[in-house]
Amino acid sequence: MAMARELAERIVDFGRAGVSEEAIRWSRIAVLDTIGVMLAGSLEEAPRILDETLECPADGPSLVFGTARRAKALDAALINGTAAHALDFDNTASNIGGHVSATMVPALLAAGDAFGCSSRDLLIAHAAGFQAARIGRAVNPQHSEIGWHPTATLGVFAVAAACSHLLGLDASQTERALALSTSLAAGTKANFGTMAKPLHAGQCARSGLLAALLARRGFTANPDAFEHKQGFFRLFGGPDGCRPDQVFEGWGEPFDIVFPGASYKLYPCCYSTHAAVQAALDIVRRHGPVKPDEIARIESQTSKRALAHTDRPQPTSDLQAKFSVQYCVSRALLDGQVKLEHFEGEAFRDGAVQAMLKKVEAAPYTGPVYCEDDHFDALIRVTLRDGRVLEAKVDRPLGRTTENPIGREDLEGKFLDCAGRVLAPQAAAAICRRVWEMDEAHPVRTLTELCEVSGPQDQPAARHLDEVTA
Repeated sequence: MAMARELAERIVDFGRAGVSEEAIRWSRIAVLDTIGVMLAGSLEEAPRILDETLECPADGPSLVFGTARRAKALDAALINGTAAHALDFDNTASNIGGHVSATMVPALLAAGDAFGCSSRDLLIAHAAGFQAARIGRAVNPQHSEIGWHPTATLGVFAVAAACSHLLGLDASQTERALALSTSLAAGTKANFGTMAKPLHAGQCARSGLLAALLARRGFTANPDAFEHKQGFFRLFGGPDGCRPDQVFEGWGEPFDIVFPGASYKLYPCCYSTHAAVQAALDIVRRHGPVKPDEIARIESQTSKRALAHTDRPQPTSDLQAKFSVQYCVSRALLDGQVKLEHFEGEAFRDGAVQAMLKKVEAAPYTGPVYCEDDHFDALIRVTLRDGRVLEAKVDRPLGRTTENPIGREDLEGKFLDCAGRVLAPQAAAAICRRVWEMDEAHPVRTLTELCEVSGPQDQPAARHLDEVTA
C-alpha cells in the first residue's frame, strides 16, 4: 500500500477506539505552551510585517493572535504560525526532528474557529498530527543534515493530517491532502537566524490547512507522490536515505504524543543549545555566578549535528544569538538564567557577555552518549585562572521526553510570563484554566475569544529585528 494511503487510513482510524487521557493531557500541554509563545511572539517584527503585507480584511472567523481582529482561516494560520515560532520558544519533537506544535496548533485553532469544532476534537486532532509526524523517521537524519528544515518540510504532513482529522475527512480525502502536501513542503536551514525561520512554521501551518481544505473539495494529487521516482522520498531523503517502514513500526505502542512526546523549552533559544545551557546553569547552582575576568577558558561540547547550526562564536543580531551555543552558555554562566530579555534588542552586545564569548570554545561532544538515536549530550568545562576546573554533564535537557517532564507549575509559569506580555494577568489566567478544561462542550471559539486583545495594553514596543545572514 502506498505511503499516503496507509498513513491516511491510520489517521482516519485515530481515536475511533478511544484516545487515552494521557494523550489528551499532553495535547493540552502542547496547546497551552503554543498559545503562550504565540501571544508573546505576536509582538515580534516578523509576524507584524507579514500581517501588514497580507492586508487581511478583518471580516473572517479566525483570530489573529495579539489582536482582537479575525481573518480568514488560511491567513490566520500563516500569521499565527509565524508568531508561534518567532521566539524559538515552542516545543520540538524527535519524530520530526523539528518543531511540530507551532505548526499544528495555529492551523487547528484557525480551522476550529472557522468550522465550529469542539475543543476536545482539536486535542485529538493534535495527537493524530503528532503521530503523522513520524514521516520524519523515513528520511531523517539525512533530510535535516543536507539542509532541509524539518519543521516546515515534514511538519506540513503533520498539519495536513491533523486538519484532515479535525474536519472529518475520509481516507481518500486525507490521502489526497497528504499527497498534495509533498508539493507544499519547503524550508531551508540556510535561513536560520533570520525572520525566514519562523515564516517556515507559518507557511507550514497554512499549507497543511490548505491541503486539507482543497482535498475536502475534491482537489487531486498523485497518491504515489511519496514513492514516485521523482517523489518526496527520493528528492528529500536521497535515493539511499529513505526507510518508509520506520513510519509504521511500533505505531501506537504507545502513540508518540504519550512517549517520547514533545520536548518543551525552559529557555527561549534553539533546542540544540539547551543541554549546554542546563549544564552551565548546573555549574552556577553549585559554584555561583562566575565573572569573565575569573575565567581562563570555557569548553562547550555538544553534538556535531547540533553544532552545524549553533556554532556562532560572534552573533551579530539577537536572532543569531538564539542559535549561538557560545552566547547561550555565556549568558547562563554570567546571569544564572537564560530568558527572553537576553534575546531582545541589543542585549547580545552587552560588554560582559562579549568578554565571556571570547573565552568559549565550541566543539563536538566525543564522550559516551545517553541515547544512540537522540544525541543531546552536552559537557561544559570552565577552567578558572586560579587553576580550578568546574564541570557539568547533561545527558538530555529537562523536558526532552515525557519520562523527564517539566513540572506543571513551571509550564504554567512560562505560559503566564509569555501571555502576560500581551494580556492582563487575569486574562492570561483565564486562558490557562480553559485549556485545562477543554472538552466537547467548549467550541474552539470560546478559547480564542479569551485570547483577544480587547483594548490598548501596556505592552513593550515591538522590537526591530534586522534580517541577518545565517
